[in-house]
Amino acid sequence: MLYQIYHHTHYSYHQPVFLKPHRLRLSPRSDGWQSSRQVALQVFPQPQGIAEVTDLDGNHIQRIWFVEPTETLEITVTSQVLTQMDNPFNFLLEPWALTLPFDYPLSLYRQLKPYWYPYSTVPDPTVITLAQDIALATQHQPLDFLYTLTQRLYQECDYTLREHGKPWEAGITWRNKQGSCRDLTILFMEVCRTMGLATRFVSGYQEGDQATEDWELHAWAEVYLPGGGWRGYDPTHGLAVSDRHIALVASPNPQDCAPVTGEMMPVRSLRETGNPLKSTMSTTVKVTTFTPTQQQGSGWQSQSQ
Repeated sequence: MLYQIYHHTHYSYHQPVFLKPHRLRLSPRSDGWQSSRQVALQVFPQPQGIAEVTDLDGNHIQRIWFVEPTETLEITVTSQVLTQMDNPFNFLLEPWALTLPFDYPLSLYRQLKPYWYPYSTVPDPTVITLAQDIALATQHQPLDFLYTLTQRLYQECDYTLREHGKPWEAGITWRNKQGSCRDLTILFMEVCRTMGLATRFVSGYQEGDQATEDWELHAWAEVYLPGGGWRGYDPTHGLAVSDRHIALVASPNPQDCAPVTGEMMPVRSLRETGNPLKSTMSTTVKVTTFTPTQQQGSGWQSQSQ
C-alpha cells in the first residue's frame, strides 16, 4: 500500500519561552516491510540547526535547536510511505523456538535483555495469571499464544481515547478492561514478557476508515520471534500487523517513542511575572491511501526548513 501522511503539531505558550533542544520522531522508518519514499519537514520558528540522528534502536530521528525566544512551536511532517507486508505469517520459527518459553542461545539472550524488562515496577499477579492461562490453553505454542492474547485483549477490553499521559500499568488496564492503544500495547507486552517473549513498543499510524476526518497517532507491539524477527501485533484492532500499519519508531520503552520531546523555559522568571508557564498543544493527522492510478504520479520534492 502507498500512503501519504500529514502530521501537524502546534504548541502555544502563554508567554515567551526559550526552547531547549527537541527530538522529533515523526519520520517513517525504512526496513524490509516498508520504505519511506519522501519526507518533508517544516518547523516554525526556524531552528538554528537540524541534526539527523540514528538512535540505539535504529530509528531515524531529528534533533533541532533554537536561539530566539518564541510563543509558538509548529512542526509539520508530510511523508510518503510504501508498505509491503501482505502476509505477516510468512516465516518459519527456529526448531528450538516451537514451545514457550524459548531456550535462547546465549548470544541472542544477551542482545534481547532490554526487551524483557517489565514496564511495571512490581509484576502484577493478574497479568501473570493471564499469561499462564493463555499459555496453558494454547499448549505453549508461541503463535497460538500471540493470536489468543491479541484476540482476548481486543474482545474483552474497551478502547478509550486518552490524548495525553503515560501508558497505564498493565494490571490497571486488565482490571478495568479498558484503555487507549498505548495502554493495551503495554498490557500485551507485559503478558508476553512474562512468558519470556522479547517485545518492543511501536509508534505509528493505522490506515483506519478513509472516510474519517479524525486520525490519531497509533501504538502497537512487536514481538521478536526467532526465525521471523520482529513481528507486529495490534491488540487494539485484534490484528497481526501487515501493510495497513505505518511504523515511525520502536523501542523497548514507550517514552522513547514519543513523537516530540523537549523542554522549554520562560524568558522571564515566575518571580518577575507572577504567572506559571502554561501551554496548549493540538495535533492534526491525516492518512491518505493512494490508488494504483495515483501511485504513478505521486511524487513531490522533499524539503526541510
